[in-house]
Amino acid sequence: MADITNSNLHNIDTGILKKDACVVLVKTEWNAAITDQLERGCVAKLEEIGVRKTIIVTVPGAVEIPFTIRHFWEQSAKKDKPDAFIALGCVIKGDTPHFEYVCQSVTEGIGRLNLLLPVPVIFGVLTVNTEEQAIERIGGKHGHKGEEAAITALKMITLAKNFKKH
Repeated sequence: MADITNSNLHNIDTGILKKDACVVLVKTEWNAAITDQLERGCVAKLEEIGVRKTIIVTVPGAVEIPFTIRHFWEQSAKKDKPDAFIALGCVIKGDTPHFEYVCQSVTEGIGRLNLLLPVPVIFGVLTVNTEEQAIERIGGKHGHKGEEAAITALKMITLAKNFKKH
């Protein structure tokens, strides 16, 4: 089981954070109480670090996230391209195989975008069995996945920028 105590993710005192970044959050309407908390934590962390611009785009469901990210990237003017995208959502398992199809679709879509786009796409979609598990991941015993997504985005922006220097 993933446990935030096994990670150095929250160590942001490494001089790697690009504060003039533009980060686009794409979040789902499903399980709004959870996704709204993911968004709040993510935005609060980006603001705390001093990110210049955060744009929030809301989509109907998790399957629509990759489409939206790709089209946002393609439609952005060259000077206004985002430095990273963060996908936020919550898929809770029900009684049908729908859960598996949605999780597989959004995971594969975001994975493809990470290979196709020149900027990072961060996976902040909770895929859980119960609402209780989701709540544990928005400030409970498993940390706050919205905050973690924000930190990951900023670290990846800097990593990509450092690759360009070499």
